Amino acid sequence: MSILVLGLGNLVMSDDALGSRAIVELERRYRFPEQVALIDGGTLGLDLLPRLEGIDKLLVIDALQMGAAPGAVFRLSGEEVPRAFANKLSVHQMGLQDLLAVAELQGHLPAELVVWGTQSASIEMGMEMSPPVQQAMEEVIAGVVRELTDWGAAPRQAA
Repeated sequence: MSILVLGLGNLVMSDDALGSRAIVELERRYRFPEQVALIDGGTLGLDLLPRLEGIDKLLVIDALQMGAAPGAVFRLSGEEVPRAFANKLSVHQMGLQDLLAVAELQGHLPAELVVWGTQSASIEMGMEMSPPVQQAMEEVIAGVVRELTDWGAAPRQAA
């Protein structure tokens, strides 16, 4: 079984950086089993398509637009994901939606898809995430680690 943890984000747009910053923190804090790949997908969209080939489980980390309080943490899976993307869930909604649609057409859509993210407070130009999203990132990272553990691919603490 192969697992891809894909962080999406733009480092110069405040809270939009969540996915990219979470990948950096995960790589700093943990060592992952061979079957787990972590990618900072930035804002690459369809350029990520080749990375989905042969992936059984996809875990996406992204800033979300759920109409909730800034920093609220969400875990979406199964049928929640397509419905949520239809409602412009992610600030990368179009790129991710297109990526998943083309992957499905090519027969490379992972069997399982989970999205972890937080409600953003700001996606304006800026290098720092808002305090509520910075705090929520810890919960997102913990959720990703739990998810991987549940999938039989538990990371180990870095030395």
